[in-house]
Amino acid sequence: MIVIVDYGMGNLGSIANMLKKIGAECKITSNLEEIAGAEKLILPGVGSYAQAMKNLTAMEIIPIIQAKAESNTPILGICLGMQLLASFSEEGHVSGVNIIPGNVVKFDLPNTLKVPHMGWNTIKHKESCELFRGFENLDEVRYYFVHSFHFQPELPEYQIASANYGAAFTCGVQKGNVYGVQFHPEKSHTFGMRLLQNFSQL
Repeated sequence: MIVIVDYGMGNLGSIANMLKKIGAECKITSNLEEIAGAEKLILPGVGSYAQAMKNLTAMEIIPIIQAKAESNTPILGICLGMQLLASFSEEGHVSGVNIIPGNVVKFDLPNTLKVPHMGWNTIKHKESCELFRGFENLDEVRYYFVHSFHFQPELPEYQIASANYGAAFTCGVQKGNVYGVQFHPEKSHTFGMRLLQNFSQL
């Protein structure tokens, strides 16, 4: 069972629908016992970093996510959910869940490029990463993005995917059993289905 953590922020229904489409059993919940008992966790998120951390703290979810990470439960952070795995964010100047060391910073781009970075973009991925199993024969891998901030991992080995918007930036991270992607697999059609299928089979 994949548990999608409901902390009041995120496109939960779209993620659940995509998982059901690929035949993965899932549940959207804010129940602490169900989150603690999950075989796999998805941490979604759209919106303000500070508000997300406020919600997670008030709902007492953070210690459970940290314990699940330490117990080798597969965890996938999506969009803001990926950023929440970091140590700190410039957005709101608040600490994160601190599972994958690094900082979330705002795009520093020329005036010709708009922020947020929005729309489809190709990515480069680490072929040895389980999330991208079966991608090696694809000529192009594209995902849908909507974000103004991006994750800068503390160590280069935490990066599993990158994209380019004015300059290269990290769009996928991993530390052990914990993964994060900046893009929206639930909005990315075939590419998103394949990634979520790989996650469901970890």
